[in-house]
Amino acid sequence: MRHVSLALLVAGLGCSSFLAAQNTVLIASRAPADNPPLTSLSNHPLSLAATAILSTPLTAPAVLPSMSSELALRAYWQGVEEQDRNLASYSATTIIHAELPATSQYGEYALRRDYSAPRSLGFQVIRSVGDTFVKSKVIARLLQSEVDHVKKDDPALTSLTPANYKFSHKSNTTLDGRPVHVFQVNPRAKRLGLFKGRIYLDACTGTMVRSEGSIVKSPSLFIKSIHFVQDYVDIAGFTFPSHIHSEAETRIVGSAVVDIYNQDYQPVSLGGASIQVPAL
Repeated sequence: MRHVSLALLVAGLGCSSFLAAQNTVLIASRAPADNPPLTSLSNHPLSLAATAILSTPLTAPAVLPSMSSELALRAYWQGVEEQDRNLASYSATTIIHAELPATSQYGEYALRRDYSAPRSLGFQVIRSVGDTFVKSKVIARLLQSEVDHVKKDDPALTSLTPANYKFSHKSNTTLDGRPVHVFQVNPRAKRLGLFKGRIYLDACTGTMVRSEGSIVKSPSLFIKSIHFVQDYVDIAGFTFPSHIHSEAETRIVGSAVVDIYNQDYQPVSLGGASIQVPAL
């Protein structure tokens, strides 16, 4: 669990019941099709004791408090700093699917991703299918650019901090059942790696749930624009990207649509302990 200041801890205590309930729903939703969750007591034999328990009226849950938008934003910044200090490495499975709608070409890679702090990222190919041009000119270049970013770029120049962005709270809403604060973010400079768009922070924890927008500076003369939506997942106190959908307009092949899925994260804390994440 991340260390948080007393003010943040007090503000977030009321959200623990919501998060536990959310995890239960996620597990139930992934049950095999041939073993669906119970939907009607009349269709399933139950013991008298179980029937009595299930028929007991439940007390309505209390309304859970959430952080203010300012506190959630500060919690997010603090959480990013804590993750940078505590995450030693992680492994994950990455699936990348890319397609060129104008030519009906596609390619897909399944890879093992291995990261070691602070500047080591590698990929091992598990399998690949599809058109050679898409795999070599789109996916391979995308992977190389990510490796180069980790090895060479200064994270301080692209991080979501007040030094790089202006933040404006827009609304409160829910996203996949989670209460979130929505912020408009505008970069202070037109620099590679920055974007203009919105971020969605969990109102109970301050962790990132989603980011979306447009890259403000193209990484190549051949790319006119890039729009993206990226979702995140919380694993053992760390936050990782789970899915990114991007659409790029190029000057040669038209639009390019890329979906990247990251799953099976296995993080290792700075103390060297591997955090085993149970499969759902």
